[in-house]
Amino acid sequence: MDEIEPDLRARLNAETAKLVWPELERHFARGAVIRIDQSLDLIDVAVSISEDDKKKVEAWMKAGLVDHPSMVEAKDWVERQPDFWSVVVAPWVLIQEVSEAP
Repeated sequence: MDEIEPDLRARLNAETAKLVWPELERHFARGAVIRIDQSLDLIDVAVSISEDDKKKVEAWMKAGLVDHPSMVEAKDWVERQPDFWSVVVAPWVLIQEVSEAP
């Protein structure tokens, strides 16, 4: 970790917001939404993208853990209306579906 990361991590964490799909649809329509799998930490991914850590991001993408959502996923979200944690790492809006409590 470099010296900048803790400040970046704190800033990104403070900028997270809980949103519902209708608030994200316009960003999806312009191709700016990035889906983050629930197995990953949203802020870890946001920091890696902010710092242009291509190795980590490409590994997550190759594993299908970080990707643009598909139309099938978008239709599912329209039907279910789940909540999402989100954070902006311009030009992207990173989203992670809020998991249901067990």
